[in-house]
Amino acid sequence: MRILTLLTLSALFISGSAMAATPKAAVLQRGTYLMEGVVACGNCHIARGDKGQPLPEKGLSGGLVWDEPAFKAVASNITPDPETGIGKWTDAQLALAIREGVRPDKSLIGPPMPMPFYRYLSDDDLAAIIAYLRAQPAVKSAQPKPQYHRPLPPNYGPPVKSVKAPPASNQRAYGEYLANIGHCMDCHSPRDEQGVLHLEYRGAGGQILTGPWGASVSRNLTPHPTGLKDFTDAQIIQSVREGVDRNGRHYNPPMGYAYYKTISDADMAALIAYLRSLKPQTFGGK
Repeated sequence: MRILTLLTLSALFISGSAMAATPKAAVLQRGTYLMEGVVACGNCHIARGDKGQPLPEKGLSGGLVWDEPAFKAVASNITPDPETGIGKWTDAQLALAIREGVRPDKSLIGPPMPMPFYRYLSDDDLAAIIAYLRAQPAVKSAQPKPQYHRPLPPNYGPPVKSVKAPPASNQRAYGEYLANIGHCMDCHSPRDEQGVLHLEYRGAGGQILTGPWGASVSRNLTPHPTGLKDFTDAQIIQSVREGVDRNGRHYNPPMGYAYYKTISDADMAALIAYLRSLKPQTFGGK
């Protein structure tokens, strides 16, 4: 009887441990889906060679350079290395940096980090992203500090207390949530000469994006005739997942096609529903 009792207790302990591990595994799984999909942090933070080619063996240790009139910045090391990465940051410090752009030393993170959009990250998805970052191999790779030629704002808005994502059953609202955390409109909305984003022309495109690939002009994502009005859903999906337009031509970087190909069918349908709901327009209203 004693042996049976011990076996029963052991089984309960193992079962309880498995149940305790399941939520943690689910959080990491969600973080992996987001980071290697719609949020695509690696599209900027993955280490790159001298021709801009990704170096997966060096992980998210940064190095991509943006040299713009308003700033010169290098993608930072976001691996858990304690000296050159985020290894010494607490979860709370990481959350504040990701969602509000405030480093542990209280300095503000500037462009090209799309801070106004990361404020929409839900508490659950933020925790999942942090779990993913913690699980990455630490890579020692120091990156230079950014140089800003114009003053940064004092902050990106009031402190974010708590955020809940809309239900996936509300397709359009959930699509907007995904577009926000995927910072689609950070590239696909125009900017003025000072680099200020014109979100009144949300999705109208026209922004020039330079890098190792040369110069790309972001396309219009609104249902305007110069945008997606005549695109079928299948053609939009092909553009996002494969980077191929309706005529079979390949789009240039920096859009993260390698990441977006992992977006689920349900999330892709939600994103399309949101894009279809945008005001049809071009920059300047023409």
